[in-house]
Amino acid sequence: MTAIPQPRAASATVFPILFAISLCHMLNDVMQSMLSSIYPILKADFALDYWQIGLLTLAFQGTASLLQPAIGIYTDARPQPWSLPIASVSTFVGVMGLAFAPSYAALILGAMFVGFGSAIFHPESSRVARIASGGRFGLAQSVFQVGGNFGTAIGPLLAAFIVLPFGRPSVALFGGLAVLAGMILFRVSRWYGAHLNDRKRKPVDKTLPLSRNRTVLAIAVLVALTFSKNVYMASLGSYYTFYLIESFGVDTRTAQLMLFLFLGSVAAGTVLGGPVADRWGPMTVIWISILGVLPFTLALPHVGLTGSAILSVVIGLILASAFSAIVVFAQELLPGRVGMVAGIFFGLSFGLGGIAAAALGLMADHTGIRTVYLVCSALPALGILTIFLPRRAEFMAR
Repeated sequence: MTAIPQPRAASATVFPILFAISLCHMLNDVMQSMLSSIYPILKADFALDYWQIGLLTLAFQGTASLLQPAIGIYTDARPQPWSLPIASVSTFVGVMGLAFAPSYAALILGAMFVGFGSAIFHPESSRVARIASGGRFGLAQSVFQVGGNFGTAIGPLLAAFIVLPFGRPSVALFGGLAVLAGMILFRVSRWYGAHLNDRKRKPVDKTLPLSRNRTVLAIAVLVALTFSKNVYMASLGSYYTFYLIESFGVDTRTAQLMLFLFLGSVAAGTVLGGPVADRWGPMTVIWISILGVLPFTLALPHVGLTGSAILSVVIGLILASAFSAIVVFAQELLPGRVGMVAGIFFGLSFGLGGIAAAALGLMADHTGIRTVYLVCSALPALGILTIFLPRRAEFMAR
């Protein structure tokens, strides 16, 4: 049985493709962030409890989590360039559902369509970024990821100035972004398909650089670090606006602007993570990003409004730099399995965030929103598990 051929990286970094896929990631995540950005509106329109808000997040992120690894594994064997525009179609349907859903059940369905679009988009677009990297894998992953983070950051800003004044139906305006993304992804898919056709069909070496047990342990540690990062991110992404409103009495627009400030710092932190990982190795970034943010997360529930704004920016900058390094590290551990790695870690991030959002919503209903932040503040302490990750010398030894 012959090995399945896989696309190799371009000989030089193809920046137009990287920027195009990053732009589409931004457009995709602007639409996805509409969901969390309009939570206060949905809560008022449908008289929702916090657990129902969490269930909406679970419907979106759970769909992406369950499907994304399977899609990644499938496309490792059979790359699907033309699946990228299809992802935009699914997201478009979901956005329309969020804008015009007549019931809570219809909202759930719309959230699931958005999640399905994410499940299709991330594995193949992550592969495109790696192919276009020219060997600068950390940089390529950061460029790709920062688009998504900027999109997530812009969502609350657009919600504050467009959706809040004009109501939930105005979410439909952002369906135009899905059309634009689909047009760009159509061109990217042509490049991707041509790249696959131009490459000689050679077997790819999927030999693990470390023993199977050592690899399993390392992946488990990376999963645990992703868990700590994304559960904390979920606490801010889903409930930060409610925390600010309840704790400091600010209005919804001010809370959304504060959320934008945090998410903007997340985008900036992502830009830093990849190049630093290329220069000093992903281990350095992981240590600093996960464990190094702990003092700031512990302090956040105990400061005022101004302190919350400052600490949220610091937390976003530090914590966000980890994800690109984690993905690149996992790709080194599992060579030739770009789609599977993207599916596991992008899908895992959605899934863990969704499960956490639902659980945190129940906690908020029973013990108050402040308790959520007191509990989550200690999560970055799991960064100590980085000590169990293999060092560069272990890779070289084999």
